[in-house]
Parts: sequence; structure tokens; C-alpha cells
Amino acid sequence: MKFRPLHDRVVVKRVAEEEKTRGGIIIPDTAKEKPMEGEVVAVGPGARDEKGALVALDVKAGDRILFGKWSGTEVKLDGVEYLIMKESDIMGILEGSAAATKKAA
Repeated sequence: MKFRPLHDRVVVKRVAEEEKTRGGIIIPDTAKEKPMEGEVVAVGPGARDEKGALVALDVKAGDRILFGKWSGTEVKLDGVEYLIMKESDIMGILEGSAAATKKAA
């Protein structure tokens, strides 16, 4: 991908959601909600404070994050769907065993 976000913007790829429930019921595409979890693909250099100094972002490429349901703008780059959002739209970074378990699955 040849795209570099500006300022405090972040490029996120949604994490694929489960096709079945825990009980084994298959969820059709029309009933699925878009996942609110994703992986950071690229980050901008950061925002500027009142003095003009660059403030680095807290997230980095590869971080697994949670974001709001209606956060970001959906774009398609090289045939892949991404979200571009401001860092302030990100609720938090998934750390530890929960992120590792989902990554392994």
C-alpha cells in the first residue's frame, strides 16, 4: 500500500468477524454487524500542539485496537477496505492474551 496518513490520522484494517456463534449457528452476511476491532496499518506523524511542536501518536502500526461503531471513513485501496480515522476515535489498544488469542485464531 502506498498511502501515508497525515497529522493524527490512522489507517485501520477491520479484523474479520466470526462466521458462527458459540452455539454453532451460522450468521448470514445480512445480519452481521461490522466489527469494531481492527489492526493499525499506518499512522501519521502526529498532531501539533499550541506551540507548534509535534505530538507523537500513542498507537503504532501492528497494534490491535477497538474503535467506535461509526468511527472513520471507509476507503478502498488496492482492492482492500480500510478505515481512516483520527487517533481520538480509537477507544483503546488490545494488549496481552486477548489480542494474542485472536491473532492466533
